[in-house]
Amino acid sequence: MNQKITYSLPNGISLEIKREDLLHPFVSGNKYRKMKYNLIQAKSENHDTLLTFGGAYSNHIAAAAYAGMHYGFKTIGVIRGDELGDKIDENPTLRFAKECGMQFEFVTRESYRNKTESDFLDGLHQKFGSFYLVPEGGTNEYAIRGCEEILTKEDTEFDYVCCAVGTGGTISGIINSALSHQKVLGFPALKGDFLKDEIRKFALGENWELITNYHFGGYGKVSDELILFINEFYKQTHVPLDPVYTGKMVFGVIDLIQKNYFTDNAKILLIHTGGLQGIDGMNVLLKNQNKTLINVGRENNLK
Repeated sequence: MNQKITYSLPNGISLEIKREDLLHPFVSGNKYRKMKYNLIQAKSENHDTLLTFGGAYSNHIAAAAYAGMHYGFKTIGVIRGDELGDKIDENPTLRFAKECGMQFEFVTRESYRNKTESDFLDGLHQKFGSFYLVPEGGTNEYAIRGCEEILTKEDTEFDYVCCAVGTGGTISGIINSALSHQKVLGFPALKGDFLKDEIRKFALGENWELITNYHFGGYGKVSDELILFINEFYKQTHVPLDPVYTGKMVFGVIDLIQKNYFTDNAKILLIHTGGLQGIDGMNVLLKNQNKTLINVGRENNLK
């Protein structure tokens, strides 16, 4: 569903947001798209266990845990940070995944860097037996296939399609399904230029660009300005934004509109990639720092 954004915008520019966050209450946005064909493939290979990777507040971990429970898979989450092992119940994301039946393997940040190495994976197989491996963030050929279904026939009128970028899977699928007259803009949540090479592994087109000025310090980093923007955006539009991905992308698009980046009368489509479960964890951190909380109409599980 596309929702028109009633911001006061200059130069005849119009803005709509595709509410992928409404696809499912727990496996929403791009996580739904990425998991869809991976689950089908896991079933076809007769696997009964999914193993994947993520950090303390990973949207992917939460989505994989719920999807596994719902579709009859055991799930194993390899979590970055061995210090989190005795803090599961203090962490909204890990607590939710645990309630969905996920088993955890906490590893040091140094070990986590080796998660794609054969020796590391062999050790996991020795410990857990056979499993279907879903990469960190869910990005692989099956995820790209799912993300190619984000754009539909009703989206042909847009000149620009904008989305947040994590591992590069979502934007790759969007690039593959975008039309020749459309430009796809990606807003990375991480610092660094390595994402271009990752995207080129899957993306077929050249009608895309990464806008790298709106990561707010890197993955999981926020500022008072960003939190204020997310809260104000919700007040004006009733659209909740997460602080790690979509919030930064929307902030960036609005800022670029004010800086005359877009052509006059441009029609811009924003892709809401979900991730709203991460708000609870972010608010725990913000509360501990005595900072303004994200207030977008969610029930926060703060203790």
